[in-house]
Amino acid sequence: MNDTKILIIGACGQIGSELTLKLRELYGTDNVIASDIRKGEQDVFKTGPFEIVDAMNYEQIEALVDKYQVDEVYLMAALLSATAEKNPAFAWDLNMNSLFHVLNLAKEGKIKKIFWPSSIAVFGPTTPKHDTPQYTVMEPSTVYGISKQAGERWCEYYFNKYGVDVRSIRYPGLISWKTPPGGGTTDYAVDIYYKAVADNKYTCFLSENTELPMMYMDDAIRATVGIMQADKEKIKIRSSYNLSAMSFTPKEIAAVIAKEKPGFEISYEPDFRQAIADSWPSSINDSEARKDWNWQHNYDLESMTKVMLENLMK
Repeated sequence: MNDTKILIIGACGQIGSELTLKLRELYGTDNVIASDIRKGEQDVFKTGPFEIVDAMNYEQIEALVDKYQVDEVYLMAALLSATAEKNPAFAWDLNMNSLFHVLNLAKEGKIKKIFWPSSIAVFGPTTPKHDTPQYTVMEPSTVYGISKQAGERWCEYYFNKYGVDVRSIRYPGLISWKTPPGGGTTDYAVDIYYKAVADNKYTCFLSENTELPMMYMDDAIRATVGIMQADKEKIKIRSSYNLSAMSFTPKEIAAVIAKEKPGFEISYEPDFRQAIADSWPSSINDSEARKDWNWQHNYDLESMTKVMLENLMK
């Protein structure tokens, strides 16, 4: 176990809460400082150091970096797609200013390495929808996507201009039983499991044949740790890497759930999130990540469904 000091900003969110526990397991409890704007996930602040911090406040972040002599920052704070559409100005401020704060602290030599998550939201309606390549047309049509696309360019700029070691992956939809849905368009694929266990039926806010790229959370956490632990020279892309595991539709996930829970029913009432989903790819080509730092996924739809239902039924 090494003495790398890690600060996670946004540690109580869907990804942050599970990432915190994994990093504490790998690096030691006291070496991983969780932080968020308020206390949320109990395990996060009961299992190690926890600090209240506003991701938009440079002085607060700098104070934590100095206090704990932080080496690496994982910036997980963000307003997700559906939530961001309801408050565009705040979403832009949170998603962009928080990134600038950590990039500038790294530029000044106070942080050695940054992880910043991007998203499939960087793609837009003009992007090739199937097997979307690493380098392609990117004209996002959502506030979330616009902020992530701009963030990718800034990460690349800070690497090229100042040598900042920033690493990023474009998350697909992420699915976990440990945290409830958090305001993303792909979150139907989390909610459907909760409702399957509680009611054996689900009303989906996307249409039945809306195919989107998805990933089980354990794979996403492994990818996040994997890119950060990779040798610096292996990270060839400093904007953000495509990342993929599986793609499916609401109709397909419902069919797999019904095999495990006979009688499960799904109905469809598409809302404003349908337009967001329609602007995104249906499948992603992540060959660059697999080639550069040996990314591999472990879970497909069937194996993920078994794990999700088993744990939620407990």
